[in-house]
Amino acid sequence: MTRAAIGLGSNEGDAKAHVRGALERLAELGSVVARSALYRSVPWGVIEQAPFVNAAALVETALAPRALLGALKQIERESGRIATYRWGPRVLDLDILAYGDERVDEPDLTIPHARLSERAFALVPLAEIDPRFVALRDALPPGERAAVVELRPQ
Repeated sequence: MTRAAIGLGSNEGDAKAHVRGALERLAELGSVVARSALYRSVPWGVIEQAPFVNAAALVETALAPRALLGALKQIERESGRIATYRWGPRVLDLDILAYGDERVDEPDLTIPHARLSERAFALVPLAEIDPRFVALRDALPPGERAAVVELRPQ
């Protein structure tokens, strides 16, 4: 079993419900050992779109990285995600942020996630549940960290 860090995001429809539903679905891939709070963040890349709801989870899984990616893409499709354009709005986005201590560098799969160190929306929730990422989160500019706001439970 390997501990995988999964980033979750949504900014279409009921984004909170999409992320919560995906957090539940991650149990199909192994044992969810930690999950962050939900956070609101500004869009990254293409900024003319609705804010995102983001979270992170740690999953103990027997799936190899490529199989895990396939399972995450299946959950996205079953949740209603359709391909649009890079960094565009989405019903659900699931990313492998880390997979144990492994490194993967393939055309469509990079682990750790290629831009993880630049993305407050991924690092803030991930550092909440995994202390290995606190230093990366704290290295982000304070304004970027402050723009990722925890959503209070309702």
